[in-house]
Amino acid sequence: MPEPAPTAESLMTAGSASQDRTAYLVLGMHRSGTSAVTQLLALAGADLPTDVIPGDENNARGYFEPWRIAVFNDERLRAAGSAWDDVFSFPYRALEAPAEQTWINRAAALFATEYGVLARPLLKDPRVTVLMPLWRAAFDAMGMGVRCVIPVRHPLAVAGSLERRNGFPTEKSVLLWAAYMLAAEAYSRDLPRAFVGYDALLADWRGEIARLEAAHAAPLPALTEAAAAEIDAFLTPELRHNAGDGDLAALGWAGVLAQQVFDALAGAAIDRLALDAARGELERRRAEFGFLVSPAARDLDQARADLLASSEAFEQGRRDAGDLSALRRQTIAVDAQLDQILADTERWLKSS
Repeated sequence: MPEPAPTAESLMTAGSASQDRTAYLVLGMHRSGTSAVTQLLALAGADLPTDVIPGDENNARGYFEPWRIAVFNDERLRAAGSAWDDVFSFPYRALEAPAEQTWINRAAALFATEYGVLARPLLKDPRVTVLMPLWRAAFDAMGMGVRCVIPVRHPLAVAGSLERRNGFPTEKSVLLWAAYMLAAEAYSRDLPRAFVGYDALLADWRGEIARLEAAHAAPLPALTEAAAAEIDAFLTPELRHNAGDGDLAALGWAGVLAQQVFDALAGAAIDRLALDAARGELERRRAEFGFLVSPAARDLDQARADLLASSEAFEQGRRDAGDLSALRRQTIAVDAQLDQILADTERWLKSS
């Protein structure tokens, strides 16, 4: 069921009530350390919603993503003819004005439902990265400030994880990584933001957090000694499942582009000129054959969503069938008890 659009009055009320609220957004590519960064921020006082995607064999410690927002973002990407794994999902594809505003209203209403009046709401869903123009409009409507945290992990390490989880070829994964990282950087240029090296975070999270707090010009909400001890226990070497070994250039133009983006983000200062050049190259490739890639990605994502819905409906039907079987057994047992009571009553009446 679509989320209700907030009224003008409710948005004004939310805005006036949230002037001191600041959302933490974890941006970046899937499998690039966004979950680890999100857990760290949550332990340091940022506020997760209660209803998040649980862990599984691909991420045992949890994803920390509000699943309703993830579903919403998938729907919005498909509405523009794209998908989360479309290598040409960046730059953002705005819809016509009335439809675009409807999606913005839905995003604001959904966020309010998921986070209520939490003071430091923490949102992690990598899809937000390529949908930032929409989400920024929603935060503006709510009168809420935003701070961005962007983990940077070597694209080949991300590709290794995506190959194991999704079966993606390396060329697709590194190009997808480049698109997400270009989006994260471009859409956050005028916001408080911090780039966090994933390997550096695992080696010395305190140093990376000091850089983060300096970049935000604000301390984390509750980085206490107790929180630090929990973070020490959480950030263990087991989180480094894939190494970034290999030659990106051997992957052709996709690898060269990913290397350019990685070098521009991994240095002491962000190289915006190199990133803008990489964005231009990605847009040129999109103009050449994006019309072949994006619709296929959208249709495949829709098929995945339909399959998941069918699977859930099947499981629910099986549960309902099990409940009916149990009810039938209970009914039979009750009928037998009633028959016994009637028989006993008849014998008693005859003997009276």
